[in-house]
Amino acid sequence: MKFTVIITEAPYGKERAYSGLRFALTALLEGIDVNIFLIENGVYVAKKEQNPSEMPNYSELLKNAIELGAVVKACGPCCKARGLKEEDLIEGVQLATMHDLVAFVKESDNVVTF
Repeated sequence: MKFTVIITEAPYGKERAYSGLRFALTALLEGIDVNIFLIENGVYVAKKEQNPSEMPNYSELLKNAIELGAVVKACGPCCKARGLKEEDLIEGVQLATMHDLVAFVKESDNVVTF
């Protein structure tokens, strides 16, 4: 079984990205393969050197998902529009296009958007 988790919201403003990461981590722990696609403001979830106080560190949660086997891609045009380059993202996150998102969806049993 494989899930694709699409995260559209930036970290810390709302809890949607946090819920998406928690969902992905739980699925991985249950033995489900997971793809994560970061799009729109969701690309900020992968930004390096986040150091929030009194909140979960979203990039650390994303790193944990990668360590557990998640494939993570971030929308390249979305990153470019926000001034983010691949070197601004945590290790293991690849820049991608809509073709990559379509491929994720085609190979998935379920798709969830946060």
